[in-house]
Amino acid sequence: MGHDVNTINRRTFLALSAASAALAGCTTRKDIHVGIIGGGIIGASIAYHLAKEGAKVTLFERHELATRASRGTFAWINASWAKQPRHYHRFSQEGVAGWKRLQSELGLDIRWEGSYEWFSNPGRQERLADQIAEQADWDEPASMISATEFTKREPNVHYDATERMALSGNDGAIDPVAVTKALISKAVSLGATLKTHCEVRAANPRGNGTVRLSTNCGDIDIDRYVLATGADPEATMKLAGRHIPQRSTPGVIVITKPVRPLIRGIIVAPGVHIHQRNDGRIVLGEQGGAPDSTAHRQRLAGMPNRFPNDDFAHQHANRILAIAEQFVSDISGADIEDVYIGWRPLPLDGHPVLGPTEARPESYLAIMHSGVTLAPIVGEIVARELVTGKSVDALALYRPDRDFEQTKRY
Repeated sequence: MGHDVNTINRRTFLALSAASAALAGCTTRKDIHVGIIGGGIIGASIAYHLAKEGAKVTLFERHELATRASRGTFAWINASWAKQPRHYHRFSQEGVAGWKRLQSELGLDIRWEGSYEWFSNPGRQERLADQIAEQADWDEPASMISATEFTKREPNVHYDATERMALSGNDGAIDPVAVTKALISKAVSLGATLKTHCEVRAANPRGNGTVRLSTNCGDIDIDRYVLATGADPEATMKLAGRHIPQRSTPGVIVITKPVRPLIRGIIVAPGVHIHQRNDGRIVLGEQGGAPDSTAHRQRLAGMPNRFPNDDFAHQHANRILAIAEQFVSDISGADIEDVYIGWRPLPLDGHPVLGPTEARPESYLAIMHSGVTLAPIVGEIVARELVTGKSVDALALYRPDRDFEQTKRY
């Protein structure tokens, strides 16, 4: 389908949020049995929306729920200036709107206090102002505010010589583990089956339209299966016959024990991201990433989620905490509760991978970096495509069999 990635119009992406209504007249397969491989936030959202549609759902997670990318994320819900080009920004806006619907449906704990961002480099700061102006043109409630206004909003947050910072008022944050579990719990209450510590090792078509999933907890026959396998570099080739090129990178997430209220919104300061959950825990995300050295490459080769020992983990946590203290001095001495290495499932062109592969049309890939932002709209659209058998045209840009190497990177 010949779409220009820079000319997708607003009408096309408004169809995303209205997909259920748009497809309501289609014949649905209420008896379809869908296997979902991967118990992170994307798999959980798809499971919930499928169960809500009346489909039979079995979710397989080889560990516990939300133990890989979904645990190691800063969990920032946003449609920011970095979501480029415009069609991807529209998709992110639909994701933000989807969280507000899910919050109403399920009573989720989401903190909607906006985000504040600035840079120490004057040239980069000037470019940020241009990008925020573009955001306003794209119907995003974003603006540059004065340091004085910022201090009124965030009196416990210090800033450097910056005179202005970007306010994105529609942004929010979640506890991704808690939300993933809430989505799965609701899916199970609607009839879904959850199998943890259950690894899918093969997917074999049976010739009668079904597929047999071979697992370490027994074989099961299903009609379609979804790979919500995140940064796993082997799963898509092994189970769907398609290598998805990824430039997945690690990032350290630090979570403190609860402290008194210090921060309202999300602070995107030079070198560190900071937000505080409603339970008082502060979440820190590093910006720079691991040093590019032979020792670090060897240590990270197996994509570990944990450091070799607690001492090493706390060294990194204290390093990140020291950066954060420059901006929120009152978190000095906060007790560290958890340190985690998250791996971003980032397809090479930066955009989601959604849909079946040519090699295995019974499969459905759902892999993306902005899983926290996109989970609600992805769950809704994927569920509708599976139960109706009808493609949503607005997802055409995100299909697995596109040419990743020749897609412009932003």
